[in-house]
Amino acid sequence: MNKKLLLDQLGRTVSLTVYPPQRIVSLVPSQTELLADLGLGDSVVGITKFCVHPSSWRQEKTIIGGTKQLHLDRIRSLKPDLIIANQEENDREQVEALAVDFPVWVSKVVDLPTALNMITGIGEATDTRTLVGDLMLKIKASFADLRSFSIRSCAYLIWRKPYMASGGDTFIQAMLEVAGFENVFGHQNRYPEVTMEELAAADPEWILLSSEPFPFKEKHLAELSVVCPNAKIRLVDGEMFSWYGSRLLRSADYFRILREAN
Repeated sequence: MNKKLLLDQLGRTVSLTVYPPQRIVSLVPSQTELLADLGLGDSVVGITKFCVHPSSWRQEKTIIGGTKQLHLDRIRSLKPDLIIANQEENDREQVEALAVDFPVWVSKVVDLPTALNMITGIGEATDTRTLVGDLMLKIKASFADLRSFSIRSCAYLIWRKPYMASGGDTFIQAMLEVAGFENVFGHQNRYPEVTMEELAAADPEWILLSSEPFPFKEKHLAELSVVCPNAKIRLVDGEMFSWYGSRLLRSADYFRILREAN
């Protein structure tokens, strides 16, 4: 086995003593799916309970807790050669604790360019550069073919009771812009709570109800239509707006269909 020095997206040097890594733990659902699509099923030994793609891995891999509440002892017992984490989705103290004993590569994804950089970095970390090169070409082509749409104001809601929206410093914000939406809560940070009064005052042309983390359903449209009677209210696939791995292969087409159908 070879050794390898890498830089993660926080600018940290990550030293792999086994390269390519044979025992990988993924702490992020969208990056788990990417590892699967890179053909690394035999190398991934641990995933979170939120890693739902591919579904078969939930029976085949060790579940190491949630993204914010990892079972550190369970991860340590797996003796990983590489742990793949994310600055936003994972708890900093837990990641730093793991980094004392294991190589931890941390991503920081805020928009499409940094998502592509993350994919390149994981390709380097797992010695799957050729597959990553092909994947990158397909993702870039799909977004290049996405035509410009007239800009429409929108609110993107991720939670109910209380209502919470995506703010302006999120990956969702970047995907909204790509899809031709102007976020009415883009001036706020992270995921602000919003009242019915604030939503009415913002008067978005569209209200997008995400499938995750709160599973919005058809029954929730009525209460929002009372507050914003002129808005187009749509249930949307949250993975298309918030997953930043190989799921990006499907996002551009999803945005096109969403906009052209309304």
